[in-house]
Amino acid sequence: MSYVDGFLLAVPKGKIDAYKEMARLGSEVWKDHGAIAYVECLADDVPYGEVTSFPRAVQATDDEIVVFSWIVYRSREDRDEIMKKVMADPRLEGDPASWPFDGKRMIYGGFKPFVEA
Repeated sequence: MSYVDGFLLAVPKGKIDAYKEMARLGSEVWKDHGAIAYVECLADDVPYGEVTSFPRAVQATDDEIVVFSWIVYRSREDRDEIMKKVMADPRLEGDPASWPFDGKRMIYGGFKPFVEA
């Protein structure tokens, strides 16, 4: 079975183009180091829930859009090795303060699939 890293974050609407540029670079870096899939999605049908929702999870404001993304690897072991290479890749150097989103509100984690169809 594969292994998946998932991400959820809010991007200011005025910074979507900058985020897309960052995501395109990220896709190149992760794929160059062995990721088998890299997907970035902008919210299209994500209502603000009364108790919980994607926008609530990342404290999205009215001027932000939710981004849901994931990276697929062959295995957890591959993911761990790829992440070491990605984190050392000079293409990703830079201060997180320059990111086009608030990294403190990003939710992320690694997941072991139990169904793959």
